[in-house]
Amino acid sequence: MIHRFIGASARLVQQMASQPVTWSSVTKAARGVLTTAQHTLTVFGLSAVAMIALLYSRPDFAKRVSDFLSPQQSAPAPVVASNAPIKLVAAHADTAVEVENADSKAAAANRPTRQQKYVTDWLSRRYRVAGDAANMLVSTAYSTAHEIKLDPLLILAVMAIESGLNPFAESPMGAQGLMQVMSKVHSDKFEGMGGSQAALNPVANIRVGAQILKDYVTRTGSVEAGLKNYVGAGAIDDDSGYGSKVLTEYKRLKQVASGKNVPIYFPPSPAPSTTLKTVSAQPKADTTSASAETAHGSSGQSGETVAGL
Repeated sequence: MIHRFIGASARLVQQMASQPVTWSSVTKAARGVLTTAQHTLTVFGLSAVAMIALLYSRPDFAKRVSDFLSPQQSAPAPVVASNAPIKLVAAHADTAVEVENADSKAAAANRPTRQQKYVTDWLSRRYRVAGDAANMLVSTAYSTAHEIKLDPLLILAVMAIESGLNPFAESPMGAQGLMQVMSKVHSDKFEGMGGSQAALNPVANIRVGAQILKDYVTRTGSVEAGLKNYVGAGAIDDDSGYGSKVLTEYKRLKQVASGKNVPIYFPPSPAPSTTLKTVSAQPKADTTSASAETAHGSSGQSGETVAGL
C-alpha cells in the first residue's frame, strides 16, 4: 500500500512536469493523492485493530512479542535482586517472632500462680506488709527456690521467723536483712551482688540466705538439722525453739498455699529458753574450734553467726 501511494505521487509529479499546469489537472492530482492516502490509512487502521485483537486473545503470543521487543526486562538478575529485600524482611520477621515467643514464655514463667497469690495475701495481712512488697518477696523466694531446688515455702517461713519480713532488720550480733545473714561471715557470697552492703537488699539477702539454708539441709540430710545449723546451734542440743517455730510457720504456709482458710493471729508462743544466750556469754576459750566452725558458716560458740538470734 505504501508503494502504491509512492507510485501515485511519482506519476503525479511526472504528469505535472510533462503537461502544462492547469487548475483542473492540479485538482485531479490532489484528489488522487488524497484517495490513495485514505486507503493507506484505512489499511493501517484495520491492521492495528487485528493485531490488538490477536494480542488480547493470545496472551502467550503477546508475551513473546513483549520479550522480543524488550529482551532486557526478562533478565533474571533484577528478579534475584528484588527478592533479596523480601528475604531480609522475612528473616527479621522470623527473629521478631522468636523474640516475642521467648518474652511470652518468660512472662508466663514469672506470672504469679494461684498458690503464690494465696501466700502473698496471707503474709501481707499477717505481717502487715504492703501488698506490692509482699508480692515482690514471695516472687523472689519462688524464683530462688526454683533455681536452687528448695521449697519456697520453707524460705518464706525462715524469712517470717527471722525478720518478720522486715528487709532492714538487724540483730545485735550483726545479722542483717530478711533472712538475718551475717554479711561479715558470708561476704564472699555477696561479691557478685555489690558486696556486703547488699545484705540489706531484699533480693540479694533472699538469694544468699536461701543458698546457705540449702547448703545446711544438704550437708545434714534433713530440714530440722539444717535449720539448727542455720541458727548457729549445730554444736549444741537446744536451738531455743527456733526449728519448731520455722516448721510451724512452714506448715501454716503449706495450708495457705493449698487454699485453706488459715487465721493470721495465734496465741503467743512460750518464751524461748536462754540456752543460746548462755552459750554466747561463755569466755572465748576454745578459739580454734570456733574458728573452724565459722569457716563453714556457723559458730557453735556464739550461736549467732548465721541468723543472729
